[in-house]
Amino acid sequence: MSIRRNALLGITALAGGVVLWRGLMPAPTARVARTYEVTHTQAEWRARLTPSQFGVLRQADTERPGSSPLDKETRAGTYHCAGCALPLFSSRTKYNSGTGWPSFYQALENAVVEDTDTTWGMARVEALCRRCGGHLGHVFDDGPKPTGLRYCMNGLALNFTEQVA
Repeated sequence: MSIRRNALLGITALAGGVVLWRGLMPAPTARVARTYEVTHTQAEWRARLTPSQFGVLRQADTERPGSSPLDKETRAGTYHCAGCALPLFSSRTKYNSGTGWPSFYQALENAVVEDTDTTWGMARVEALCRRCGGHLGHVFDDGPKPTGLRYCMNGLALNFTEQVA
């Protein structure tokens, strides 16, 4: 009887903690309604992207830190959206942030739009592809000069094209 009672007390305490924790989280912010130039059905996106790319670009997943070869990429070139091929970042603005994700201090003009992401109990700035709305990563204000920004991007959301001399 005491085992059953202790288990019930534990479950009740856990449920109460979850309710309290959820009550302390910021309320989800409504996403900005945007119309994108490139649109596909979920089935079409799944057919166009690898399962991992679909998870990142269309479901806002995050790849494991250090798993993308683009984090260590040092050649001159351009980083494009893996969903629609829009040029997003120049290698001239890439730097090693030490986070395990490709990082840039500036996006190309008219390439990235921002939204508020309130998942995980915090407010962050989400970076999205301006043309297809694909989730790229997040923007933080702890980057280097001249912008002070860190575009912390998922390598799965990007394709790299080397600059030909």
